Amino acid sequence: MEIHFMKTFLDENFLLTNETAVHLFHEYAKDLPIIDYHCHLSPKEIYENKQFNNITEAWLYGDHYKWRMMRANGVEENKVTGEASDYDRFVAWAGTLPMAIGNPLYHWSHMELQTYFGVHDLINEQNAPAIWEKVNAKLAEGGSRARDLITNSKVTVICTTDDPVDSLEYHIKIKEIKDFNTQVLPSYRPDKALEINRATFLPWIAQLEKAAGTTISSYDDLLGALESRAEFFNSVGCKVSDHALDYVPFAVATKEEVEQIFKSALAGNSVSLEDEKKYKAFTLLFLGGVYKKLDWAMQYHINASRNNNGQAFAKLGPDTGFDSINDSLVASALTGLLSSLAVADSLPRTILYSLNARDNEILASLMGSFQGDGIPGKIQLGAAWWFNDTKDGMVSQMKSLGNFGLLGRFVGMLTDSRSFLSYTRHEYFRRILCNMFGEWVEAGEFPNDEQLLKQLVQGISYNNAKQYFGF
Repeated sequence: MEIHFMKTFLDENFLLTNETAVHLFHEYAKDLPIIDYHCHLSPKEIYENKQFNNITEAWLYGDHYKWRMMRANGVEENKVTGEASDYDRFVAWAGTLPMAIGNPLYHWSHMELQTYFGVHDLINEQNAPAIWEKVNAKLAEGGSRARDLITNSKVTVICTTDDPVDSLEYHIKIKEIKDFNTQVLPSYRPDKALEINRATFLPWIAQLEKAAGTTISSYDDLLGALESRAEFFNSVGCKVSDHALDYVPFAVATKEEVEQIFKSALAGNSVSLEDEKKYKAFTLLFLGGVYKKLDWAMQYHINASRNNNGQAFAKLGPDTGFDSINDSLVASALTGLLSSLAVADSLPRTILYSLNARDNEILASLMGSFQGDGIPGKIQLGAAWWFNDTKDGMVSQMKSLGNFGLLGRFVGMLTDSRSFLSYTRHEYFRRILCNMFGEWVEAGEFPNDEQLLKQLVQGISYNNAKQYFGF
C-alpha cells in the first residue's frame, strides 16, 4: 500500500497540522477583521488612495525586508534601491525568493500574490514575466488601490507612526471620506525629542517650536510643547504612543540637572552617556504621565541596532535594511523606569517588545510585577517583532507569555509594515496560533472546550486589542 504524507504547498490548511487547528482556524479565526495597531503606512497614500502602477511599486518600494534578501543573493544595489527599471527589480526579487527557504518572506510573498491578485504561480525567475503581466493586469483593472486593499482585508483600525511635529492633516482628511469605514489613527512617536546627541536634535527642536507655536528655551518649554502636541494628537483620535529604545535608558536625576543637560544640548554641545540617560529617563517618565492622563497605551520597542553599515547609511540613509538585533541588558534599567512610573502613579497601559528574543522571558516575568488597576493584561509582552516575526519567533513569544503570564489576554498581531499588501501576516499569525492551540489540545495539555477555545482564538486575533486600546 502506498502512503502519501506530503501536503500541498500553501493549501487551505497551510501551517495547520492537526484537526483541532483546522477547525479553530476556519471556524473562528479566518474571517475575523483586523486591528493593525502598529504600522508604518503613509496616511497621505491612504487619503490619496494610491494607485500602484505595477507589482514592484506595491511590493518593493520601501520594503527593506526584501532589500536585505536581494543583497544577500548578490543583486547589485542598482536593482535594489537604485535606478534600475521596475521590471528588472521585480525579476531580481523573483530570482532571490527561491533561495529564501525557511524565511517567512517566502510564505508572505506567495500569500500576498494569492490573496490580492489570485496568482498561484510559484515565484521564481522563470515565472517572473508571467507574474508581472498577471498582477499588473489586475492592478490596471482597478479595485486594488490603497483603500481597496485595506477594505478587502477587513481592517477596522490602522495606527500609523507619526512624529509629534506632524500636522496630521491626512488623518483629519481621511475622517471625512465617505464609504471608507476604517479608522486611521495617529501614533505619537517622539524619538527625536529623546535623541539629544544626534544631529537631528536641534533642527527637530526648531520644528517642534513651529508645530507647537511656542519658543523652546528651557526644559519646561520642551515638556510643555510635547504635552501640547500629545493633546493635539489625542484630539485627532490617537490612542497609542511608541518609543524606539535601542537601549533602555535609566538614571536618577533632578529636574534641575536635566535642565542644565538640555541647555547644554541647545547650545550645540554633546552630552555624556550618563547625562543622556538622565535626560532620556526623566523625559520618558514625564511622557508616561501624559499618556496615563490621556488613557493611551505606551509601546517600548527595545534592542534594535540601527544603521550598522556606515558606508550604506551615508549613501542610502536610515530604514534601508542595515539594522540588526542588539544585545544590551534590559532588566535593571527597565525595572527602574517602570517602578518610577508606578511610584508616581503614572504608569499607563504598556506594551514591551524586544528585538532580542533572549529578552522575552525577562520581559514576560518583569511585566507581572506591574499588572493591576483592574485592567486585563495592562502590561503586555509585544508580538514577535521584526527579525522575530517568523513562525518560530511567534511561537517562542507566545510560549514565553504562556509560561509567565496570561496568553489569553495577549493583544495579538500587528504588521509593523510600510506595505498595503502585508495584512496576510495576520492570517499567518492566526494559523500559527490555532496550530499551537491544536497541538496542546490533542496532546491533552489543554481541554477540548469549544467555547473557551473560541474565546481565546478570537480574543488574541481581534477582540483583546479592541478592548485594550479602546477602539
